[in-house]
Amino acid sequence: MRKDFEMSEEDLDALLSAMKPVAMIALQCGAPRSRQENANEAWRRLGEKLGFDYMTVRPNGKGDRFFSAEVTPCKGIEIEPGVFSGCNQSGGDCPKCGK
Repeated sequence: MRKDFEMSEEDLDALLSAMKPVAMIALQCGAPRSRQENANEAWRRLGEKLGFDYMTVRPNGKGDRFFSAEVTPCKGIEIEPGVFSGCNQSGGDCPKCGK
């Protein structure tokens, strides 16, 4: 399901700074991450924070801080590695999303 989102000014600043060119340090082993990789990582973190799939983001024409994306369902809390409680099984007490 696609939904409209609004990011905060701080989130927008984080995205814009992630897209800045990365200086290459002479002593560094290997090439630094590209601007695209940094931008993708910033969108991934924002998607985790706001609950959307970062690979489905589209502008919605309302401004720089507004976009639409596919909502990601909350997995609930991880009880043990790879085992989640699942929001559909909770009674409004999921610490991740509150459902």
